[in-house]
Amino acid sequence: MDDIRVLFTAVGKRVELIQAFRNAASVLGKTLKIYGVDIVDTAPALAYCDQIEKICAMWDADYIPQLLDICRKEQISIVIPTIDTDLQVLADHAAAFADIGSRVLISRPEMVRICRDKNYTSQFFVDCGLHAPIPVNDYTKYNGGYPAFIKPKNGSSSIDAYKVENANELAFHASQIKDYIIQPFVSGTEFTVDVFCDFDGNVVSIVPRERMAVRAGEVLKTRICMDKTIIEEVEKLISRFKPCGPLTAQLIRNSSDNIDYYIEINPRYGGGAPLSMKAGAKSAESIFRLLSGENVARQSPKLIADGAVFSRFDQSICTNKGRNAKICGAVFDLDDTLYPEKEYVLSGFSAVANYLGDSEYTEKMWRYFLSGKLAIEEMLAEIGRQDEKDICLKTYREHFPNIKLYDGMSNLLKSMRDNGIRTGIITDGRPLGQRAKIKALGLSKLVDDIIVTDELGGVAFRKPNDISFRIMQTKWQMPFREMVYIGDNAAKDFQAPRQLGMHTIYFNNRDGLYHGGNYPPLLCDYIAENLEQMRDCCLKITRAQQS
Repeated sequence: MDDIRVLFTAVGKRVELIQAFRNAASVLGKTLKIYGVDIVDTAPALAYCDQIEKICAMWDADYIPQLLDICRKEQISIVIPTIDTDLQVLADHAAAFADIGSRVLISRPEMVRICRDKNYTSQFFVDCGLHAPIPVNDYTKYNGGYPAFIKPKNGSSSIDAYKVENANELAFHASQIKDYIIQPFVSGTEFTVDVFCDFDGNVVSIVPRERMAVRAGEVLKTRICMDKTIIEEVEKLISRFKPCGPLTAQLIRNSSDNIDYYIEINPRYGGGAPLSMKAGAKSAESIFRLLSGENVARQSPKLIADGAVFSRFDQSICTNKGRNAKICGAVFDLDDTLYPEKEYVLSGFSAVANYLGDSEYTEKMWRYFLSGKLAIEEMLAEIGRQDEKDICLKTYREHFPNIKLYDGMSNLLKSMRDNGIRTGIITDGRPLGQRAKIKALGLSKLVDDIIVTDELGGVAFRKPNDISFRIMQTKWQMPFREMVYIGDNAAKDFQAPRQLGMHTIYFNNRDGLYHGGNYPPLLCDYIAENLEQMRDCCLKITRAQQS
């Protein structure tokens, strides 16, 4: 499977996780499209998704039907949950997703139930032959000594979790927390263990990490610690649990007796799981291989960067540009944004037909093209001249095109420059062909700067890679918030500008080569349904700059 569509639920702040999946797809040469769903449209990780959907809360009766509808419509390959509260409902309905061809990366419902109720969790650890502080559900019956620890029995992220020093503090917190558990407080070094298994529960990687600094339950600084004792203990847990995909376990190594006490287990990617991936765990790559039907062997611990220390930091992203924005720079896509790309295709076919000596071949190739076939190859097969394929493709790619800008585009570009707005083009494609288009359209005289991404180092630099945008911003010496990007390909054009904080205009070019239908309004700041609307958006920016 080379075309993979991943949907993350409750995507929230999981930027690092999304980036890890993109890196894995790049390494494997997979085409990846990431869908993010959340109950709000201001979740920062949404800016890192290719397509986003606002969805009802997971406790709503419509939650599963809405997810199923998205998966069916978008042909989602795999659904990956990111928070504890939707694990059970997804596990209970995993078969419904499988029926429409979408796998949910979730363990069996009965195992998820063990994780969601801390009473069951502690007993499960004991049943695995591990140590765990045994919980009590009634503070009046607690006799395990102090300090103690009280938390919700189905909680997460350390919300309403408290260390208590005496019976009075315990009674107070017990009155404030619904459905709590109380355990003896274990003091020592805390560890998180990032586990990944194949779809049948076979171990692919086990990476213990020391939790060196924590905020609100999520690690800020961590050290990879490939401790043999912890790995062997977690293997016992996995042999009984048989997780599907990721699992995160937490333990405390008691400072007094050096015994590992297991306190938490969650069958999902933990917030710090991308740090294990950076250290060498290949869980995202493994998912892609498994979806392609490959067998994935266990990774050698020697491939993990034992002792590596990772420190995390916060970074802001603008999810709503606000009013009265000042725009000083406008970056345009080229194909199907400034001119109709079908004209280029037709011009290329005409050049091939001229080489072959029959102008009627242009129409033949055009019909093949419209039917979704490899036009030049099909036409050559029809006329029995397949041996001339290479020269025909070279003729197509190197011809000087007969193309022209969309009506009014030349005046728009001149107007923007005349009013102090820097203008530029960022375009993907073979440099020789793109430069021929630029010359034929006279764009070098109409805009300030042009970047052909392939000239930067090959196809890896094409959008959504953000390097070309950073180069343009550096040349112009202006903040990203004062720049706007205008393009037509929703599948790849807007990811980088959104992440960098640029304004965006989506030209929903229904006659374009890569038009894929309607896209959610959350995708861009402005959506222009036709050429006139696109020009109007740009003129508004020009007028705003004047004022």
